Amino acid sequence: MSEEEDIPMLVDQLEHVRDSEVPDLVLVESAQRVPVTILTGYLGAGKSTLLNYILTQEHNKKIAVILNEFGEGSAMEKSLNIGQGGDLFEEWLELRNGCLCCSVKDNGVKAIENLMKKRGKFDYILLETTGLADPGPIASLFWMDKQLESELYLDGIITVLDSKYAEKIIHEKKPDGVINEAVRQVALADLLILNKTDLVDPQKLQDVTDLVRTINGNAEIVHTERCRISLDKILDLHAYDKFDNRQYEQTLHNRFYTNEPHLDQRVRTVTVEVKGSMTYDALDNLVEALLWEKSLTSSAGETVNVYRMKGLLSLVGEPRRVMLQSVQELYEVDPIEPWPENTPRSCKFVVIGENIEEGKLLGFFKSLVSDEPLTP
Repeated sequence: MSEEEDIPMLVDQLEHVRDSEVPDLVLVESAQRVPVTILTGYLGAGKSTLLNYILTQEHNKKIAVILNEFGEGSAMEKSLNIGQGGDLFEEWLELRNGCLCCSVKDNGVKAIENLMKKRGKFDYILLETTGLADPGPIASLFWMDKQLESELYLDGIITVLDSKYAEKIIHEKKPDGVINEAVRQVALADLLILNKTDLVDPQKLQDVTDLVRTINGNAEIVHTERCRISLDKILDLHAYDKFDNRQYEQTLHNRFYTNEPHLDQRVRTVTVEVKGSMTYDALDNLVEALLWEKSLTSSAGETVNVYRMKGLLSLVGEPRRVMLQSVQELYEVDPIEPWPENTPRSCKFVVIGENIEEGKLLGFFKSLVSDEPLTP
């Protein structure tokens, strides 16, 4: 690993405040919850470069950057005295721009909430999943805790890739039945940062971009050098509380107009729209079949495994559009806005996962949607 990719040695430390000098925080109302962004990516992609960039910018926010499960010998670990007792291992480096860098070796939501109580209120938390290849379980932790009136909420998943080596790593062979970790990181992302673009020629960059789109056609892809990116692109994504129609249309555009590489790729994005409305019972059947029982199969008999699904639905008896969001087995359904007058009812879906065939998925959704009247 190059010096550029080492976890950065932070400077400009402020004097540590003893825990006893910091009063406990009172739990805040849900509207004031702190967003958490999960930052993932394979070794050497540029996550540490991105974190160092964020920590040195003037952004008028109090951001906590949580480095999870350090590897031995990292520069950051040498600069910290990691505690040896209890479930939460933590230490802090406070920076003059309002950032706080710390280590947490307990992935639980409560561990991070305890950190908040000890160190003061944050505007934002970035959680790097160092040593955790799959961001899905962590995303599920934060989502599940939402129903428990947590101080935190999941804002989005950001995956960093290396333009030069992404193709090689994504194509790396795994044992039969095992999905490449890098592919899962791409599939679950709400924002994809394609870094080190200065190390490849324009054609190579286009090939890598197209490859990534075959896996996840819904996430925005941003090209960067040394992870220089506007913080507005990273912070406040609200990936789990909105359905972006423009992004949906762009996904359709990518599917039909992008020159996709010819790959045997088990993980892909499918975007479909079905005219009509769905009953709540039909919605339950959709969730059971795709997320819980996994009873839908491909033509070859392989199980359809959904990583991420977004939907904008018309439900019978509901005058508003209904947003569906899911990660792995967890999902939420929220009415968001009235249907515009004279607009035909329909159900739109973006589904990312393994062994998805557009024809079979479309047929399944059509079996759940009808032209029933809008009153129960």
